[in-house]
Amino acid sequence: MNEILTTLEPQGIWKHFQTLCNTPRPSYHEAALREHLIAWAHNLGLTTYVDPVGNLVIRKAASPGMEGAETVVLQGHLDMVAQKDAGVDHDFERDPIVTRVIDGWIHATGTTLGADNGIGVAAALAVLESTDLQHGPIEALFTIEEETSLRGALQLEEGILKGKILLNLDSEDRGDVYIGCAGGIDINVDKRYEVLPAEHGAKALTVTITGLRGGHSGLDIHKGRANANVLLVRLLNGLNVICDFGLSAFQGGTLRNAISRDASATFNYHPQDREAIEQAIQRFKQDTQAEYANIEGNLDVRVMDADVDTQLAPMQQTALINAISCAPHGVHRMSTELEGVTETSCNLGVINLKNTSEGGKSFDACLLVRSLVNSAVDHLALTAKSAFSLIDANVVLENGYPGWRPDPNAGLLKHFLTVHKDVMGQEANVKVIHAGLECGIIGAKYEGMEMVSFGPNIRGAHSPTERMEIDSVGDFWRLLVALLASVPKSS
Repeated sequence: MNEILTTLEPQGIWKHFQTLCNTPRPSYHEAALREHLIAWAHNLGLTTYVDPVGNLVIRKAASPGMEGAETVVLQGHLDMVAQKDAGVDHDFERDPIVTRVIDGWIHATGTTLGADNGIGVAAALAVLESTDLQHGPIEALFTIEEETSLRGALQLEEGILKGKILLNLDSEDRGDVYIGCAGGIDINVDKRYEVLPAEHGAKALTVTITGLRGGHSGLDIHKGRANANVLLVRLLNGLNVICDFGLSAFQGGTLRNAISRDASATFNYHPQDREAIEQAIQRFKQDTQAEYANIEGNLDVRVMDADVDTQLAPMQQTALINAISCAPHGVHRMSTELEGVTETSCNLGVINLKNTSEGGKSFDACLLVRSLVNSAVDHLALTAKSAFSLIDANVVLENGYPGWRPDPNAGLLKHFLTVHKDVMGQEANVKVIHAGLECGIIGAKYEGMEMVSFGPNIRGAHSPTERMEIDSVGDFWRLLVALLASVPKSS
């Protein structure tokens, strides 16, 4: 499968990316890939170690003449985001990713590509396998569950890494080097409801908002893209003004760190209100399509008849819709120190209202707060918690992780900039990213470790539009090789 990848240069990195595409590896299901890599490493005579949480370390000795160089940690994560287009039949736990080449870019077919962070892992594997590269001792660290909880980095065993230099291979812009990232925290909400039967003669409708671009909740949050969860709650708020209805189901989004592309709600209604409801939905569709005309060209609102089901009590329904409406979403503040950089944001990633086996309904939601400022993470997380506490929901703040504070005077950064200029012929752009790179977490466990993050051009990460520029992968590889060959001696 994916033989087209073996025709690309440099072959050393693309053949490993083929393996990653052929091996299912959504978050929580990295074990098969990890076992494959362990067997592969042992076949090459490399040593491996798996820590208690499931992170994999593969070690390689220095190439001849480089024994005195500083040990370098090459770091990436094994898992990928599992997102697919509506109607696409793909099982991320069983099926390989199907790749194709379009105008110099690698795409998947109706799914996420997994270039985030498959290409970084592939680059590290190519270094481990190489017999002709110059490098000091290598420690390749492959973490798990980066895309869902950062659990691999958060629970990384301390003391297992010896390197003082870490090259994080999980960035998405050729020519950029990242020296800082946002910290964050998950807000997980749940509540159980008793329900009422639908009124006699009631009908039901399902309204779906679809066709949105979605994207990465950190990298794309400032681009003004619509969130299907936010739009659907806005629609329900509007319907609440013109008629009585009984909410029976809501499903929107799949990941806390992906901007929701689709959301649907089912509700019971009085037949005499059908025309008013349809007119309101049509006005909403026209208004939102006009509002997002330059951003969401495929935004669509669809209506279809549904089965009548139990519903929330009116006061509970209104309170729930109001709570979701009050929950923060989008950019909260731009940085006053770094021009054009998002400082603090919140993504309303997942909403579910569904029947329980006991005959009631359960509501759950997951939001992700990010910020370059740790106190701002705490503040916005408590704001979200306050919104849902008003309906007596259970709100848990968890999986918090620190940011990575930038150090523009670090020796590794200066070395990177010199090598980048030599290899690429131009200066690198020094940046801070509004996303949760694992560097901050790892750096907190390994004090004094210097780090930079870089990678090839990847667009549309965390969505089925994800694609990777082929030529930029070659540049990424040449830069990595040159950096390893010029690592300073160990002090």
